[in-house]
Amino acid sequence: MTTADRIPLLVLGLGNVLCEDDGAGVAALHQLHREWDLPDGVLALDGGTLGLALLPLVERAEIVVLVDAIRGDGPPGTRLRIEGADVAPAVYERLSPHQIGVADLLGGAALLGRYPATVVLLGVVPASTDLGLGCTPDVAAAIPGLVDDVVAELAALGRPATRASVTTGPPRRVDDAALALGL
Repeated sequence: MTTADRIPLLVLGLGNVLCEDDGAGVAALHQLHREWDLPDGVLALDGGTLGLALLPLVERAEIVVLVDAIRGDGPPGTRLRIEGADVAPAVYERLSPHQIGVADLLGGAALLGRYPATVVLLGVVPASTDLGLGCTPDVAAAIPGLVDDVVAELAALGRPATRASVTTGPPRRVDDAALALGL
């Protein structure tokens, strides 16, 4: 793999938007795209529930920031940050219904010897992952803070985002993983 093929920093909004708060990572990713301009070297995508289909992207990434609903202590809407060696066990135990896909994704990257140098999981504690559209009120109220967490993480990783100059009008186009993968 050449240096040109590498993705310096990959942000993946994960989750199932048909399962209430499980869509929190995707909602945060879309808000990030509407409100922030990302610097060169940052690729932020809606990964939905694609799981292993995201492997071609993850194996090319130097740094991966996953944004998702995360089971944890605290009331619904509590924001969490997990990093390093704690991420892999967390995706097996603490993510919501699509967790197996994320676990397989990270496991596949490790088996190929292409696990990113840095992996961070940012998320919010869900109230419900039952079938339904939209996040519950506590989680919906936490989405702006989750976006702030992503922006702060980008800055800490040396790739600061800047506020978008226009945040009104129709939403800006958001690339999704299916498009990026040519599906």
